Amino acid sequence: MKVTYCILGTFNSGGMERVLTNKANYLVNKGYEVNVVTTDQKGRKPFYALDPRIKTYDLGINYTDDLDRGILKRGAIYLKKQHLHQKKLAELLHTLKSDITISMFDNDASFITKINDGSKKVLEIHFSRFKRLQYGRSGLLGFIDKFRNKQDLRTVARFAKFVVLTHEDKGYWGDLPNIQVIPNANSFKRMGRAPLENKRVIAIGRLDYQKRFEDLIEAWVKVKETAPEWVLDIFGKGPLKTTLEEQIAQLNLTDVVRINEPVNNIQEEYLGSAMLALTSRYEGLPMALLEAQSCGLPMVTYACKCGPKDIIKNGENGFLVPEGDIGRIADNLLTLIADPELRSEMGGNAYLSSARYDEEAIMEQWESMFSDITKI
Repeated sequence: MKVTYCILGTFNSGGMERVLTNKANYLVNKGYEVNVVTTDQKGRKPFYALDPRIKTYDLGINYTDDLDRGILKRGAIYLKKQHLHQKKLAELLHTLKSDITISMFDNDASFITKINDGSKKVLEIHFSRFKRLQYGRSGLLGFIDKFRNKQDLRTVARFAKFVVLTHEDKGYWGDLPNIQVIPNANSFKRMGRAPLENKRVIAIGRLDYQKRFEDLIEAWVKVKETAPEWVLDIFGKGPLKTTLEEQIAQLNLTDVVRINEPVNNIQEEYLGSAMLALTSRYEGLPMALLEAQSCGLPMVTYACKCGPKDIIKNGENGFLVPEGDIGRIADNLLTLIADPELRSEMGGNAYLSSARYDEEAIMEQWESMFSDITKI
């Protein structure tokens, strides 16, 4: 069977890129022919290593070149690039003759089902139903967000299958006959539990509005007052790096809060930490939580849409905190800091829970779906 994935690029260190890489590598090892089609790669190497048997194609659309333009100018250019994108992708898909073509809900989602190349079209989303509304933008941008949010329902209905990550998110989409829940798999095989002895909390993610690291940094003021020997290591890059570094300096936290570049050996960083913190505004199914629990880390996280409530049982393998409650984030971190036995108990529960997300179990669901839709 031949499967083609469509995504903006594989050069970023995000969860979506990691998930795609893991699935593509798994499938090619099972004998599938796998292609990855990008629009903005620009010759950059994938951040996560793709199996050399996977064929990659870049269409050279480069949507991200226009992010700094004014909204009207950007909109006009976007329409032209959409037309070019559809033309180039159609030509390539007719050449590839895939059985399955998968959109990662990127710039191709609005038109890919119109391409009659013979492949079954699948759409997968790595955020929640409310992704477009989470920025709380006003004015023209807010109107566009609301309009596109409504259009999403029409878009997803056109696909043979629409895959969401959680049952929580499935409920937000309504009664769609083509919707299916398949969670992300663990990023790596479990190699034993972290000892949870290092006085370090880890946080992972892009340094942007979604991840809300400013709340976690503010919470660390209280943590430092009670446990000054503990440090917070944030791994990520993004547009808010300078802003977050300034906040760290203003709060006199430079000795205990560090922002680190993404690393390929992130499993080692988890194993060298005592817990994970997450303060996102929204998620799909956070890879950071899956990775942390597969290393046996207890987790302290906002109960945002969507994902944390699927992974964490409050008080068992971590703590769920109401969104925006910075004080409770700090208090729950301090509870785990002060109680090594509780840390160990929650970490053990997290490690056991991670078995539900082993790669083989998750990929069996994908292969079953592929088989079902190609028989139709």
